[in-house]
Amino acid sequence: MTLDPMPTTTADRRTVRIHTGSVVETRALGAALAAVARPGDRVALLGPLGAGKTQLAKGFGAGLGVTDEITSPSFTLMAEYAGRLPLFHLDLYRLAGSADAVEGGMLDEREDEGVTLTEWADRLDASLDADRLTIRIAPDDHDDGRAIFLDADPSGRHAGYLDAADRWAAGPSRSAASRGPGAA
Repeated sequence: MTLDPMPTTTADRRTVRIHTGSVVETRALGAALAAVARPGDRVALLGPLGAGKTQLAKGFGAGLGVTDEITSPSFTLMAEYAGRLPLFHLDLYRLAGSADAVEGGMLDEREDEGVTLTEWADRLDASLDADRLTIRIAPDDHDDGRAIFLDADPSGRHAGYLDAADRWAAGPSRSAASRGPGAA
């Protein structure tokens, strides 16, 4: 499966492309991103079923120090975990649209105290979640890995995530082969 292309850089957006070669690497990337998380951050996780959204969320939670098992909240819609910052893990797959999320109480002021990861965030009206980091994940056509695209305003509140992704991709523990072709 191929992701819809995202622009690499525009005046108000920057995209970082990462290739992970395994679930372990996808989780490690999530943990690296969590290191720069701040209260009120919103992260949109997009991709088809089985893409690795929940695996990235598991790593993110581990990076925040969450000790509970993180599972896909498809049937509960939202799970809350204690860590360095509270983690709110939402799954909008079963919702028809933004109205369901608002009426269901899934968007509230508690999320300002922690980090909100939203799977299937494309079901949420962009105006309700305008200032967010967008992460698109897809199975890589060439192996068992994942193509992961992080997109944010390079001068906005989520710029640190883009920098953390760049550092992780260039890290000494990752060989050029594990970063994949064209990786950032």
